[in-house]
Parts: sequence; structure tokens; C-alpha cells
Amino acid sequence: MAKYYVDTNIWLDLLESRNSFLKPYGEFAFQFFKKCLERKDLVLYSQIVLDELTLRHSLEDVEKHCFGLFQRTNLLEFVPAAEWQKNEAVRIALSRGVSKSDAVHAILARDNNAVVITRDKHFNLLQDIAKSLSPEEVC
Repeated sequence: MAKYYVDTNIWLDLLESRNSFLKPYGEFAFQFFKKCLERKDLVLYSQIVLDELTLRHSLEDVEKHCFGLFQRTNLLEFVPAAEWQKNEAVRIALSRGVSKSDAVHAILARDNNAVVITRDKHFNLLQDIAKSLSPEEVC
């Protein structure tokens, strides 16, 4: 069983069926989650992901259209961020020119032995903290 910490942009790809430059990002996200379910891979998310998703969508829509894929499984797990992780993220964000949120995502993935699933190029600056891949790289 693999572990994946899924960044907000992938959840949004799924929720909004997003496409870009003829690439079906929504379908890539769906196939990624489908593969996780088939292989019984663990998918992690945090409060930051929830907060970012609910800026654009209701909690009910997020739970139904995103987390609903994992109904009746134990393959979706909430991971909290400790205060020391948030403090470490501030230091990393300042030293590397990335957002605090991205640094927290990377730290949570590292501390949970997970790979970050994202399209955000800022994670290239965080590869020494947590490996990152796109959904199609996993599939």
C-alpha cells in the first residue's frame, strides 16, 4: 500500500472537471483516485486542503464529490498539522520562496511517509522534504 498526500489543486481538478491545454486534468485526477482505490493506497489530506477547497465550494460538495469516492473504505485519512510543523513550514517558506501552505503540505507528506500528488511547480523546490508526482505519473 502506497501513501499519497493530495494537494488542493488535484482535488479541484476532480471537483471542477478541469482541463488545460487539451489535457483532461479532471479525468487524470479521477483515474488517480480510482487507481488508489483499486490498489488500496492511502490518500491523506489536511485542514489546509479543506480550507482551500471550501473557499470555492461548499463543504457538502467537497464531501460528496471528492471524499465520497472513499465512502465505506478506510483509505482516506485526515492528518493534522502540529504547531512545530507549522513553525518549520514558516522557516522553509521564507528560505525557499514558497508558500507556507506548500511547505506544510510537504512536511505533512514527509512526516507521514507519503508522496505529494500535485501539479504545483513550487514542489520542485521541496523535493528534499517530500517527493512529488502528478496524478498521471502515478497511473
